[in-house]
Amino acid sequence: VQLQASGGGLVQAGGSLRLSCAASGRTFSSYAMGWFRQAPGKEREFVAAIRWSGGSTYYADSVKGRFTISRDNAKNTVYLQMNSLKPEDTAVYYCAADPSGTGRSGMDYWGKGTQVTVSS
Repeated sequence: VQLQASGGGLVQAGGSLRLSCAASGRTFSSYAMGWFRQAPGKEREFVAAIRWSGGSTYYADSVKGRFTISRDNAKNTVYLQMNSLKPEDTAVYYCAADPSGTGRSGMDYWGKGTQVTVSS
């Protein structure tokens, strides 16, 4: 599975962005998918995840109520809608695939990140 994240950019606090992660491979629809982020000087952290069917989603406490993860298996794409952005959301965002779990950890495949910068 190859993953390509896009949609990052510079936005003012309170604004919105939608990240997309396009996946190659016929087995995408069977994988749980996750979004993670890494801010400068910090470890990479979990942001959101979605099971293969889209029926279950998970969020870090820091983004609950502001971010929404979704997927379109027909398009092999997972999305992260980010609203009410804060300067502390500034990070490189990565999407990742998990063949056997919930998409929250133990990811097998990673894409290159996309930079999100939120100005105050």
